[in-house]
Amino acid sequence: MKLCHFQYKETVYWGVVKNELVFPIDNFSDLAERENQIKLTESFDIASVKLLPPVTPSKIVCVGRNYAEHAAELGNAVPKEPLLFLKAPSSIVTEGESIIIPKQSNQVEHEGELAIIIGRTCKNLSDADDPLENVFGYVCLNDVTARDLQRADVQFTRAKSFDTFCPIGAFIENDLDVSDLRVTTKVNGVIKQDGRTSQMTFPIPLLIIYISKQMTLNPGDIIATGTPSGVSKLNEGDICEVEIEGIGVLKNPVN
Repeated sequence: MKLCHFQYKETVYWGVVKNELVFPIDNFSDLAERENQIKLTESFDIASVKLLPPVTPSKIVCVGRNYAEHAAELGNAVPKEPLLFLKAPSSIVTEGESIIIPKQSNQVEHEGELAIIIGRTCKNLSDADDPLENVFGYVCLNDVTARDLQRADVQFTRAKSFDTFCPIGAFIENDLDVSDLRVTTKVNGVIKQDGRTSQMTFPIPLLIIYISKQMTLNPGDIIATGTPSGVSKLNEGDICEVEIEGIGVLKNPVN
């Protein structure tokens, strides 16, 4: 099922997307319970609504160097356990909104990724738990990075957290096997990144368990699972597209 968050006239809704229609549903506080309460009646043409970011997370947890070839292209070793960092939630934009290149950087790059939306509060999961029970769905995400600032600062916060540096798809797909999906990023129609989620060093179930042992994961939190090799510089006027099999395309202009 494909879900979204949207505005029609002055009212904000959650919605179920079917073909070119979006069916409004109640805005439930617990993401994991929403599917059980869906009653599809009234609908809007999706072209007539304003799509909003699908969630407002308390945090965006990112996994660095989770694809061996991407670690190698940046001259880094593959970590022995997941390498975590945070992006500021204020960096979020959604489908069609612009990535703004800041004056502080001369090397802003794309990083197309599969992202997890958490659906239930979870903490200290064990290997006996099913971590996927805590997942509400999956979206496309672009972990935009000021690479020159990342190198200069050593740690990642500034390079990853400029406003507009976290484009996230408007649609959540909550019924999908994500163990082996194709992930591509195009710039101006040219494929730059082309990988599969099966190439992750640390797979999604392990990531959820590991992160839950470091911090409480809340409904609406985002986990960005890492990017394949092929990152490249973005320039003003570019169009960047992150596409994930079974989910869709996240398209953003660069200004």
